[in-house]
Amino acid sequence: MTVRIYQPAKSAMQSGRSKSTEWVLEFERHDAALPDRLMGWQSSSDTTRTIHLKFASKEDAIAYAEKMGVDYHVIRTGSRRTKLRAYADNFAAGRRQAWTH
Repeated sequence: MTVRIYQPAKSAMQSGRSKSTEWVLEFERHDAALPDRLMGWQSSSDTTRTIHLKFASKEDAIAYAEKMGVDYHVIRTGSRRTKLRAYADNFAAGRRQAWTH
């Protein structure tokens, strides 16, 4: 068995950094998802794909994977760059674009 350890990205509806500090451990797929003949929904006999364990740190997730004896790989996310701005910057004299209002 192989698991992925990663930090989930925030949803498009979030403006802050809610839940961006937790790490997720999830199992990789073993079987391909096939369409069900009757309903046409995607189904699989792999039940481990529904397991998503959340950890406070990457080290905790790695320790759990090693304790359970499963192979793992860590997916690194890019660092987020923030640009701090003030409302007064909209009216600055050295502004690059003309103020059109």
